[in-house]
Amino acid sequence: MKRQIIKIDEEKCTGCGICVPSCQEGAIKIINGKARLVSDVYCDGLGACLSECPEGALTIEERDAEPFDEKKVKEYLAHAGKQTFPTVHACPGSTHAAWNKKPSTRTTPAAAAMQSELTHWPVQLHLVNPAADFLHGKDVVLAADCVAYALPDFHSQFLKGKSLAIACPKLDEGQDIYIEKIRRMVDEAKIKSLTVVMMEVPCCRGLIRMAQQALQSAQRKIPLKAAIISTRGDVLSCDCI
Repeated sequence: MKRQIIKIDEEKCTGCGICVPSCQEGAIKIINGKARLVSDVYCDGLGACLSECPEGALTIEERDAEPFDEKKVKEYLAHAGKQTFPTVHACPGSTHAAWNKKPSTRTTPAAAAMQSELTHWPVQLHLVNPAADFLHGKDVVLAADCVAYALPDFHSQFLKGKSLAIACPKLDEGQDIYIEKIRRMVDEAKIKSLTVVMMEVPCCRGLIRMAQQALQSAQRKIPLKAAIISTRGDVLSCDCI
């Protein structure tokens, strides 16, 4: 019979496992580093997992598939020994969350500089969903991984009032995914601006190039700024591009 059922794009899937606990029927499992549909009979086709995927690898398609079988689902979950599908394949640290920042109670400038300005999780660009609420209409900082270690007051100087994503242009794979994610942030999340904060080392320039490519392909136009941090923790420049 033809019916709606989950489709998984293996090229987009990074195997993060965020989708696994969102499927209460246990239809999705991480196998060989990729999300797989365990069996058609376990998938109800309602798509509760779709919004959980940070890569957009999950969609609904209509195709020939065995009917959803609630009885088999219950037997399958009972055999697994839990009421819901085991979540050991998913990383709990990848779960999206956002929170409101409380006004700082620190009374001195030095103490205020120690206040965390992070308003959401996760922050690694591979795990950030471009459609996440914490991005909508926000100013966004895209920071190289090393910046927060080199710059002691990164939060107070660059992050206050902004949303964050981090990436390493030298070591991270899938930079084409990064470019598309940034484009979606601009066109779909309608972010207000993008500030790239990178180290002075040459490999870090790849971060601004990715941002420039993304903004060139985006339909909306937003301000792009760049800041360069020295390996000693000084702000060398902070100019509009």
